[in-house]
Amino acid sequence: MSYDVDALRAKEFPWAARGERIYLDHAATGPLPQRARDVQAEANLNRAEMWRVGFEYFWDGVVQGREHAARLLNASPEEIAITTNTSQGVNLAARALPFKAGDVVISSAGEFPANIYPWMGLEKAKGVVLELVPMKDRLPDEDALIAALDRPRVRALTVSWVSFATGAKLDLARLGAACKARGIWFVVDAIQGLGPAAMDVKACQIDILATGAQKWLLSPWGTGFAYVRRDLIPELDPPAVGWLSMPASADFTRFLDYDYAFYPDARKFEVFTAPMHDLKAMAASLGLFLELGPAAVEAHVASLADHVVTWCNSRADVRLITPVDRARRAGLLSIAVDDLAAASERLNAARVSHSVREGGIRLSPNLYNTTAELDIALAALAPR
Repeated sequence: MSYDVDALRAKEFPWAARGERIYLDHAATGPLPQRARDVQAEANLNRAEMWRVGFEYFWDGVVQGREHAARLLNASPEEIAITTNTSQGVNLAARALPFKAGDVVISSAGEFPANIYPWMGLEKAKGVVLELVPMKDRLPDEDALIAALDRPRVRALTVSWVSFATGAKLDLARLGAACKARGIWFVVDAIQGLGPAAMDVKACQIDILATGAQKWLLSPWGTGFAYVRRDLIPELDPPAVGWLSMPASADFTRFLDYDYAFYPDARKFEVFTAPMHDLKAMAASLGLFLELGPAAVEAHVASLADHVVTWCNSRADVRLITPVDRARRAGLLSIAVDDLAAASERLNAARVSHSVREGGIRLSPNLYNTTAELDIALAALAPR
């Protein structure tokens, strides 16, 4: 359950192999592997001369994107809707699930705004109540989240799999089982977990999952997908109706034969036209994860995270905000230092891409990074 990291770097990330930059900022935006760059370049040329390839050339990328996303999630392609970002998938959940005034949605304090504002919008539009469960020591409190599910009129739990600020990873199987036992919808924002951690939507009993692909999944901006549990699809009306959501539109020679009947699968939630050349590149990037193996990628990223945890535990001048327990973290690591600004300047001087979020330096290594790169970053982070 491993792969040749040096060969991967040489083939897909040549700039990293040459040492041009140590990129540890995948929790913000991921770079494109060479295969995605090649696909994107070819697609742009073909877009400029559409008569050479036809629309099917681009549509094949959408079909392949659904198939690859399904394999990453242990789902079926019929349960995958292509989206342009995480927010679109979260809004799908907020607007398509049949909430009524007075229903309660439970989430955790500390969520990224993409998983808060759509639910706040639902409060305004339908009178649904969003309740945020306080964190414990700056981390999501799973016990308190489960206890909150027993409050009156709770209809949904929505959480981020991995916290953007702390890197804390929730036990989705535990939360999913708690929701299932109570007949509560389970909605997951997976953008900070999918890629560095393997996902099984069936085992976690997730109803709707949303993710953009531009971060850990190393895909272009404006690409992503949503999973909708098969049994739930017929019960939901799309929050936005697209012309390609209907089988009647499949025949491009007879558009005026209107028939307001959706596809019986997750295609009913897709709203096209989308950035087709970028979706082809997304399919290529997702294919890389499948070739390496999601479990192998997870093991590699976990070993890199272990390296950072061990270093932090050996120091008195830094504090790891991310949980030490391997089961409670993925690839995102948040580290508190005395002077954030100075530490960030040292990292930039060492050509280390990183982020500063919510009081911590955020390092987020991915499938092609190495411990040697991390050692350079950590030496710059706290040189004493």
